Amino acid sequence: MTDNTPTAIPQHLYLIDASAFIFRAYHALPPLTRHDGTPINAVMGFSNMLFKLLKDFDDNVRPTHLACIFDRARKTFRNDIYPEYKAHRPPAPEDLVPQFPIIREVVDAFNVPAIDSDGYEADDVIATYARQAEAKGFEVTIVSSDKDLMQLISDKINMFDGMKNKFIGAQEVFEKFGVGPEKVIEIQALAGDSADNIPGVPGIGVKTAAQLIIEYGDLDSLLARAHEIKQPKRREKLMENADMARTSRELVTLVTDVQGLPDIDTLKVQDIDAEQVLPFLEEQGFRSLQVKVMSHMAPDQIPDSVQNMAEAVPAEVVYETVTTLAQLEKWVASIRAAHQVAVDTETTSLNAMAAKLVGISLSVTSGRACYIPLRHTTVVAGELDFGDAQAPDQIPVDKALAALKPVLEDPAILKIGQNIKYDYLILAKEGIHIHPYDDTMMMSYVLDAGVHGHGMDELAKLHLNHDCIPFKTVCGSGKNQITFDQVPVDKATQYAAEDADITGRLHRVLKPRLSREKMTTVYETIDRPLAAVVAGMEQHGILVDRQMLHRLSNDFAERLAVLEKEIHGLAGREFNIASPKQLGEILFGELGLPGGKKNKNGSYSTNVDVMEKLAGEGHDLPRRVLDWRQLAKLKSTYTDALQNEINVDSGRIHTSYSLAATTTGRLSSNEPNLQNIPIRTEEGRKIRQAFIPKPGHKFLAADYSQIELRLLAHIADLDSLKQAFRDGIDIHAMTASQVFGVPLEGMDPIVRRQAKAINFGIIYGISAFGLARQLGIGNGEAKQFIDTYFERFPGIRHYMEETKDFCRRHGYVETIFGRRCHIANINDKNGMQRSFGERAAINAPIQGAAADIIRRAMSQMPSALQEAGLDAKMLLQVHDELVFEVPEDQIEATIPVVKRTMEQAALPALEISVPLTVDCGTGDNWDEAH
Repeated sequence: MTDNTPTAIPQHLYLIDASAFIFRAYHALPPLTRHDGTPINAVMGFSNMLFKLLKDFDDNVRPTHLACIFDRARKTFRNDIYPEYKAHRPPAPEDLVPQFPIIREVVDAFNVPAIDSDGYEADDVIATYARQAEAKGFEVTIVSSDKDLMQLISDKINMFDGMKNKFIGAQEVFEKFGVGPEKVIEIQALAGDSADNIPGVPGIGVKTAAQLIIEYGDLDSLLARAHEIKQPKRREKLMENADMARTSRELVTLVTDVQGLPDIDTLKVQDIDAEQVLPFLEEQGFRSLQVKVMSHMAPDQIPDSVQNMAEAVPAEVVYETVTTLAQLEKWVASIRAAHQVAVDTETTSLNAMAAKLVGISLSVTSGRACYIPLRHTTVVAGELDFGDAQAPDQIPVDKALAALKPVLEDPAILKIGQNIKYDYLILAKEGIHIHPYDDTMMMSYVLDAGVHGHGMDELAKLHLNHDCIPFKTVCGSGKNQITFDQVPVDKATQYAAEDADITGRLHRVLKPRLSREKMTTVYETIDRPLAAVVAGMEQHGILVDRQMLHRLSNDFAERLAVLEKEIHGLAGREFNIASPKQLGEILFGELGLPGGKKNKNGSYSTNVDVMEKLAGEGHDLPRRVLDWRQLAKLKSTYTDALQNEINVDSGRIHTSYSLAATTTGRLSSNEPNLQNIPIRTEEGRKIRQAFIPKPGHKFLAADYSQIELRLLAHIADLDSLKQAFRDGIDIHAMTASQVFGVPLEGMDPIVRRQAKAINFGIIYGISAFGLARQLGIGNGEAKQFIDTYFERFPGIRHYMEETKDFCRRHGYVETIFGRRCHIANINDKNGMQRSFGERAAINAPIQGAAADIIRRAMSQMPSALQEAGLDAKMLLQVHDELVFEVPEDQIEATIPVVKRTMEQAALPALEISVPLTVDCGTGDNWDEAH
């Protein structure tokens, strides 16, 4: 007869060496900070390792009893025996110290006992519990790789190295010490330990100690018979240091009878308290671990405060391919019932204006999504072998879009996207204008700008602990990459439906955080409306004169050829001017110019700083090379490249704006970048002249005047600067007058230029060295300029110090509109990185406020123009400037509307104490208007 009685799980006590855990966690992860700037890399590593112990082991090795053992203080009874014990241990790293109390909170949050004992080390507490448990028949695992604990290993006691994920038993001890666990104390007494400042016997290492103990049996026998040892030096050392060896043995021997400890029965593993641990993890920002913890809980265990995250983790995942109108109508009905839908488009290109819609995916609830293929074709040969797939069954495009258009445009149904600007553009080309919408990318940006990226894959891993299907596994990579319309529908469904599903799940996690963290206003009034506005700008594009670009390219090529001849003549021979290595050899090797410094690769540095310094010293060759480089860049980056960026259908250039790429809220222009066309040179201005309005129209360029200085005056509450702006005084001349003590009347332009450099440099936390280099003056003179500036405007110094202090404590700074700009390296251990973080912290509230204002202006502009009955189109945003294409007969009416909208963009949210002024220009090309 078979005995079906279940086998009882053995009692298994795990003892965590908390100090070892902490230091391993600290060194395993890069510097990380919490939302308030507190370092948390050790906290994160510790939390993950602790949860792994609780949940990731098989039943036969999972703990039934568990405790974290901490050191209470550095001074213990061992210091009374030997005052130099651990005397040379360095203090804990500066950014680890504030993590110690939080790690205690981690242990409490996971419902694990935290134990220490006054006058004893954690190792003594571990030894006491280990021997007590062993005597009671427990299995014991000490979670540590510390060699000092290896003396405890027995048939019932082992160790576990969490970093290497391996157990340590008697065999591993023998491999390390050459003896069994019972003799480890003898080995350590002889060999000592430099880390703990245990002296041992000089000249005897572990290997020699093992040989001696094996030969003589134990330490006392060895010391008693030391005179028998044949090697003179070894004999003398042992005889001279016998007492030190005995003292060392006393130091390394662990106490196994520490009194006053909680009983082992109180160390039973308890269920994790969701009400305690989940809000704690939320506060730390450990969302990936939060998801892991919730996956081990029943839904009714999860508190309301994080229920939204639990809803984002489905019990099962079902993705459906929709190939009939009947299927699609069921999805439309479910969307109407839910009043919201996550939507994602699949296309043939990342360039929205060149892309063709291939399919649409939808999701209403977590884990359930569909993919509607629209334009899939037969698969082509490539690196991905999908077999002999045929063109699939698909709903005709016009019928599918006709069924979707009413719900995607229904104002009562919320559309949710990840980087929804792209999907907005794609669907707009198909005649569908989605509204209203939410954007999970923008939510993440508002909440965590500067903390991490905001792409779907990164957010899915961070918030949902989910790895999205990589694009390359579906479409391949490199020259063998296929477009999405060639992917078999079954493969496409898994990839595309996942995108919609994950977008919906992220929305359930991020949307509640906006209100909890008081960021709803920033999202709703500044960032969310921007996607549709910018999509409209990108779709409209801007006209360029291809022939002019072509002529400029030819002109630049001719001038480059002339410069090349001049450079070769000055060098005395021909060489590749574009090669830094060859240029360096010419300048410093052959011509012997001063200041040559070699890089790690052994070649001379010829970066712009080096070349400008040489040019400034009167050397013709570096000056000509700088001219050549500038012209070559203009040709390759602009006059040549822009011709290839002209859309074949519209005949216009359609730049793409990244809405979530910078820490401060500034937009960035890509493919092509139209924000960095140089305008201080004649050649750069000629490139802008190639941008033209369509016939019957003119360009209107509206530019905020000195907006960052105005905002500095407001934010730092600088009365004199504020009054100067109100009175319309030349702010740079006024600064020059106050700093340099010169009259306003008849001011030297050079003096004004110096004041201007200081004004703008202060915003970016410029150093004396930086200002000296910019103005071509000595460091001492530059420092004097800055010191005098702060004397005249003490409020600026106060603002800077207050801002840096706030950022150090919180990890971010805020704009006057409430946007948070996280500064990653404000508390960095590296002084250079920390200085960079401090400069960023000083600038971010100012640049961020300027970015918020122009974002608000852009969002308000379309309705302002429409209400005024004007047909102007906003085409470009370049930092503080907006460019419009305006019918010629509406120019005079458009200017005041644009000015008013931009100058009052902060209202009604905020009354700024300094007037914002906008300069407007018009013309038949961009340069003329600017």
